[in-house]
Amino acid sequence: MKNLLWYLVAGTKGGETRGRIIQLLKDKPSNANKIAEILMLDYKTVRHHLEVLEKNNIITAVNKGNYGAVYFLSEIMKINLETFNEIWAKFGKK
Repeated sequence: MKNLLWYLVAGTKGGETRGRIIQLLKDKPSNANKIAEILMLDYKTVRHHLEVLEKNNIITAVNKGNYGAVYFLSEIMKINLETFNEIWAKFGKK
């Protein structure tokens, strides 16, 4: 999981955005529209990153397929939050 998180957050062009989404969902589950609003990002950009995170089992959705699907951190991500926090402390914007 550590290697996957390094790749998704620090090793790719969209890593910072994915890290910001994880940070947000860590504190408060939310839908794509609210995430876009809070992070001041384009809705389509947020949807793309949510898909990447979900495909890699970092997040999970409730009521998926609907406009108001709510995203949460997956159980495996919750277990590995310390690893994410270490990576984010090194890579994330200060």
